[in-house]
Amino acid sequence: MTKYLGISILGTSTYDAMLRVMLVLSLWATAHNCPADDMAGIQARHVAKLQFVTSVVASPDARHFAYILSVPREPLGDADGPAWSELHVLDRDGKSRPFVTGKVNVDDISWSADGRYVYYRAKRNDDTKTSLYRIPIDGGESQQIATAATDIAGYSLIGNGQDPDHDLLAYVAKEDQPKQKQEVRDKGFDQEVYEEDWQPARIWLTTAGANDEPRMLDLPGSVVSVAWSPSATELAVVMAPTSLVDDFYMNKKLYIVDAASGSITQTIDNPGKLGDVAWSPNGKYLAMISAADRNDPHEGRLMVVGTAGQTELRDLLPDLQAHVSSIAWKDNDTIVWVADEGTSSRVGSVTIAGQSQTLVEPGGEVLGGISLSKDGRTAGLVGHTPRHPHEVFTLRGDGKPTRISHHNAWLESMPLAKQETITWKAKDGLELQGVLVYPLHYVAGRRYPLIMLVHGGPESHESDGWMTSYSRPGQLGAARGFMVFYINYRGSTGRGVAFSKLGQADAAGKEFDDLIDGIDHLVDAGLVDRDRVGITGGSYGGYASAWGATYFSDRFAASVMFVGISDAISKMGTTDIPEEMYLVHHRKRLWEDWSYFAERSPIRHVQRNRTPTLILHGKNDPRVHPSQSLELHRHLKTLGQAPVRLVLYEGEGHGNRKAAARLDYNLRLMQWMEHYLQGPGGTAPPAELDYDAALK
Repeated sequence: MTKYLGISILGTSTYDAMLRVMLVLSLWATAHNCPADDMAGIQARHVAKLQFVTSVVASPDARHFAYILSVPREPLGDADGPAWSELHVLDRDGKSRPFVTGKVNVDDISWSADGRYVYYRAKRNDDTKTSLYRIPIDGGESQQIATAATDIAGYSLIGNGQDPDHDLLAYVAKEDQPKQKQEVRDKGFDQEVYEEDWQPARIWLTTAGANDEPRMLDLPGSVVSVAWSPSATELAVVMAPTSLVDDFYMNKKLYIVDAASGSITQTIDNPGKLGDVAWSPNGKYLAMISAADRNDPHEGRLMVVGTAGQTELRDLLPDLQAHVSSIAWKDNDTIVWVADEGTSSRVGSVTIAGQSQTLVEPGGEVLGGISLSKDGRTAGLVGHTPRHPHEVFTLRGDGKPTRISHHNAWLESMPLAKQETITWKAKDGLELQGVLVYPLHYVAGRRYPLIMLVHGGPESHESDGWMTSYSRPGQLGAARGFMVFYINYRGSTGRGVAFSKLGQADAAGKEFDDLIDGIDHLVDAGLVDRDRVGITGGSYGGYASAWGATYFSDRFAASVMFVGISDAISKMGTTDIPEEMYLVHHRKRLWEDWSYFAERSPIRHVQRNRTPTLILHGKNDPRVHPSQSLELHRHLKTLGQAPVRLVLYEGEGHGNRKAAARLDYNLRLMQWMEHYLQGPGGTAPPAELDYDAALK
């Protein structure tokens, strides 16, 4: 008896057996109305067309849910560019209506107080800048509500209780460039004075739909976000000293501003990174997602402060070993929150007095992005599972989350591989977690080649939900016969502040030792072939991939490094986030310990390289300068001890956004892994790709 793809075939000829398998697959595909090759699982062409819900907002009366759907462009078919972002509206029974679709980029949706309109930001028709629009829920065309000399970057509306045409509007936009500066720039004087040419973002106040000149508030900094108080007399303003990225990450502060005078009446001294901010319905409190301290790698504590001059922040969930990701007020005293916990999520509520309860236990859908109806009884959330990407979910009362949007319908007939959360202990006894995706046609007792994906940050984490995208092999790798392993090494989020700090001042130390311990766990379990392990990841995961190709080269048969770090010394001098790197990563300055930065650089260990290495980078990356990839490529190529290839993407930054670059990356990643973990190895595979064939 011969087995192929888990199907038993009687006979003596391998060739005959294969023919019988193909016949079985063809009959199954016909019966299930899908192409026979879809039996092979997710392919690159499927990854290229995946749609994702990115945000959802419940209407005040809970009858509708407005959401944004990310719709990728078709490689080779559409003009190249990032995915489109469409506005759709669901009713509570799950009937979805497209409202603003096609070649559009909708962002930042909200409801009018009476639920008659959905507001959104977009650049439409002949717009040269992003403007504010609204569209009536009962039908009709979008109406432009506000436009400015520069892009509107954010907004807040407060209703008057009767007429949305007289809602008070606060929006965020930069001042226009002085006319003289624009004129000389048009004549070729387009030089950049680095980190000095920034302009602050301002708050502008007006009445929605009015033709009056908006009033600018001249505040001492660059505004990040604004929110009207329920009384419409004050504004909660998040502001940074400058509009530079490093200040956005590390130096945002929360202020209460008097709307009439424009003066700051209260400064909230949040201790570090700052996330979402929300007024209580009665305006007596501000809730926020904050860092615990200046060195906390990621905002994730649920803090509250009184708005009557109080300055003390209280952590409402001090014992929560997780990271709060989203909040919404249920009533004057209660906040509903969502947190990333381990490889899952938890939904709970907590009162101002600190009394908490869990509404949704971890272990089901991975949830986030919560919004509540006006009565606080209905929630809209974004959720995903191992079976589908991000969709709209609802949660009512004490019920369970219910999926109400259904995109990517073709996935329902697609075979998907088994996926599970696993735990193991590092050599020093620390318990670690990861998500393992099995080969689609897994056979117990067989060892498989492994692709390990290392997440970036390191202040982020992997969740046991949908794991597949252009840069994340997931089900695509499983369909090609790989095990795919996503590891939450020390320093990841989702397990509290202390765990997220474990990698600080020890770059590429125990955090990357955890990767090896994870692989050893799978080898010891009889799941993985030790000699056929590949590593990949972007940003900090690219750093890990470079470390795997050099320092740990004896453990990896292939490495695919994306927008990664190779030289910790030059990285500190070329990144746009040097202060963040200092405060929450290295905890020391370059000149305080040159040897530390040198030893933690993959280029310091290039002579160990025996691992074929594919390096990919966006040419416009401001976070990890492309020179990081150029350096490693040059040294590995000069040494000549293993194949190396460098691919640079024109017009891309810290990650690929455009459809063509994403497809190219996806194909190259899998080509490299298949060639060196399943194929002949040796000389690098062809540099030219057949995109037409990949999309058929």
